[in-house]
Amino acid sequence: MRQDKSEVIIIGAGPSGAVAAGLLRRAGHAVTLIEKETFPRFCIGESLLPQSMEYIEAAGMLQDVVEAGFQFKNGAAFACDKKHAQFDFRKKFSPGWGTTYQVQRGPFDKVLADAAARMGAEIRYQHEVTAVDLAGDKPVVTVRSASGEAYTLTGEFLFDASGYGRVLPRLLDLETPSELPVRQAIFTHIEDRVAPDAGFDREKILISVHPEKRDIWYWLIPFSNGRSSIGVVGRREQFDAREDAEQLRAWVMEAPNLAQLLQHAKWDTPAQHIIGYSANVKTLYGRHFALLGNATEFLDPVFSSGVTIAFKSAYLAVKTLSRQLAGEMVDWEQEYAQLLMTGVNAFRAFVNAWYDCRLQDIIFHADKQPEIERMISAVLAGYAWDEKNPFVAKAERRLASLNAACALD
Repeated sequence: MRQDKSEVIIIGAGPSGAVAAGLLRRAGHAVTLIEKETFPRFCIGESLLPQSMEYIEAAGMLQDVVEAGFQFKNGAAFACDKKHAQFDFRKKFSPGWGTTYQVQRGPFDKVLADAAARMGAEIRYQHEVTAVDLAGDKPVVTVRSASGEAYTLTGEFLFDASGYGRVLPRLLDLETPSELPVRQAIFTHIEDRVAPDAGFDREKILISVHPEKRDIWYWLIPFSNGRSSIGVVGRREQFDAREDAEQLRAWVMEAPNLAQLLQHAKWDTPAQHIIGYSANVKTLYGRHFALLGNATEFLDPVFSSGVTIAFKSAYLAVKTLSRQLAGEMVDWEQEYAQLLMTGVNAFRAFVNAWYDCRLQDIIFHADKQPEIERMISAVLAGYAWDEKNPFVAKAERRLASLNAACALD
């Protein structure tokens, strides 16, 4: 069997893998990415958060992204029947980027991967990791190529950036059940044909709530080419056996604002669904490896946190690994796992408060205090690691107190 070598091996060339590769190349490390698919390929998670721009810039990929012509984004809009609210991410508590993009993930992921390759990372498309050996002095992965040839790849360290594929959690038995309820998402892309005078701000993601079933919500993410991503999310038992496209259109018609906006839309792409997407793991790191992005933990799509968490995990992991490869003593628990989970737990508090409607009541409250609005806006913009923000440091407590105050008004 052929035996190849690299310095750092990355499973997956999606956002976390590509950004990790860029960061590693800028630090002078050799990188090989093993990617099962070919790019571009369809994926959801299309509305970025401004915090993401910091890591794209750090990885040396900012110009690539800016010049790709994606839809500019400056905030989020919310709607429930006749109630409306919006957050301008430029008006936020935390310093940093206040704008970003809404992207079709096929082209976006390819932009990042191509940038990593331009910087010297080797990407092996249509190669699949079939086994991993972490018992020796160095990690060894067994790979099957597109032609069916099996070979081994040895490195100094291994990152799993395989996203929903969750390669190492499966191979190493690291998966644990998520504490979040089992939910389902049905989604597609459409030619939205929203009239220019319809009052739809294409520079914001639109999150709509079902007028009666408040735990059912919709996303509408406009792209720069006149198309949009549309999806509905609810508990698994709220959906039936009808085909995905039929169910999605039926649910959209139950949301008055979406029915009006999309009355002329062209539904030209088959719908898809994901069930039970929330996931968790026993550990984020181990002997010779660390998990990145959705291979660690995926919460929920409601606040578009997935790509931001992916980028943050890549940034923290590469920073820790670079010190380790330089011969320094590092603490993966403190320097990686605990730091990453600070933001994940803040997002988790917001997700839980969304589904039990506390956060919905806060968002749609008619008289929001400007400073509190700036704090919430910062978390929604992805700044979930800024512990100077009370809605990060004490997210659950502050959300509960604010909801109680809103109820008294």
